[in-house]
Formats: sequence, structure tokens, C-alpha cells
Amino acid sequence: MTDGEGKVERIRPQQFHETSGLEDWRVVGEGACAYFRTGALTSGARLVQAISELPGVGDGQPDIDLRHEGVTVRLITVSDDYYGLTGRHIELARQISAVARALDLPADPSMVQTVQVTVDALARADVVAFWRALLGYQDRANSGEDLIDPRRRGAPFYFQQMDAPRPQRNRLHVDVWVPYDQAEARIAAALAAGGRLVNDADAPSNRVLADPEGNEACVGVAGWTGPDSSR
Repeated sequence: MTDGEGKVERIRPQQFHETSGLEDWRVVGEGACAYFRTGALTSGARLVQAISELPGVGDGQPDIDLRHEGVTVRLITVSDDYYGLTGRHIELARQISAVARALDLPADPSMVQTVQVTVDALARADVVAFWRALLGYQDRANSGEDLIDPRRRGAPFYFQQMDAPRPQRNRLHVDVWVPYDQAEARIAAALAAGGRLVNDADAPSNRVLADPEGNEACVGVAGWTGPDSSR
């Protein structure tokens, strides 16, 4: 899909979810993802082979994770100036779901999630430079505050600018991006396990939880019940 000038159309998560035929897929922090249960490595390998033979699959550049229990497929465009979904991902997602159904491999959206590490920093540029070198990561679409794994395997890092030191508060926390229809259950489970709600001012797109000792985590939902967000 292209815009009127022939450029690839960039789309937001909510637009993806509101498109029919994409029920198997969920947009989390790192693109549109689907998980197909296989139960055997051979079944998963057949699905991967079928995906590789789809017309135009090279343009969509799907990331595919093959495990014994199932196959995870992620659709995202990674370039120097853009990190997100495009119109071509819509048709590719439909095609991937179709081949999975033909192989009788069910989708399980509840298995989809993204984990991101967030670091609060006063001298953000200096802190980013350290982690970029240590992890062997690269800037996300020329961002000065996001690092991604060029191998597209490790968790992304986000560096949040602080205005002043905050004694007695964590400087590093985990962001967990879950499907829009799994967030309430995941939060309820965390609270039942001894956690507490710290801040829900940005609910439902983001809520801050803490474990029994005060270590924080954010639960994020991309592009369904609220405006699109890159965090």
C-alpha cells in the first residue's frame, strides 16, 4: 500500500487493529505480532516454509521465531528514519494468517508481548552512549533516546530524561507491552501476586505498578483504547 506520491504508507497501531481480517494479530511496543501454536517443531517449520513462499514477503521482512511449541511472527519496518508499521503489513498479516489456517495451526494472541528496559537519566546523551557501546545496540530511527538490537532479538532500551535526581526511587524499570485485550488480566494477576498500583493517570494506555519492595514496571497498550504512543 502506498500514498498518493508512491511512498509506502505509514500506519498507526489503531489503524492496523481497526482493519478487518487481522484478528490473529496484536500491536505491541515492537510492531504487529502473532503467535501460532504448533505443538511440534516440524509443524512450525512447515509454517515458516509456507510464509517464506508468500508473494512479496521479502518487502514485509517479517521476523520469525520458531520454537517447539509455536511460531511468533513480527511485522515492523526498521529504517534510518522510521520504526513502525506500514500499509504493506496489513495484507502480509492476512496472508500469514491464511497459511496458518490452511495448516490447521491456531493463533493465540494471549502469547504476544514486548518487554522494554527504561532507564532514567540526568545526562541522557552520556548514558545512552555507554549502553550503546556495551550492548552493541544502535539508535532507533535516529532517536537520541531509544536503542534497539540490530540483530532484532534483544529487548529495546529507552532513556527517559530526568529534570532532577529522585532519591529513594528506582532509576531503571521494565516496560511490558501486552495486547489490548490482555492488559486488565495481566494487571490483575500482578496485583494479586502482591503488587500495587502506583499511577494510572495515563490508563488505559499505560499504568505503573510496583512489586512488594517498590520496584516499578509499566504496563503499556498500543493503539487500541487510546492514542498511539511510542512508549
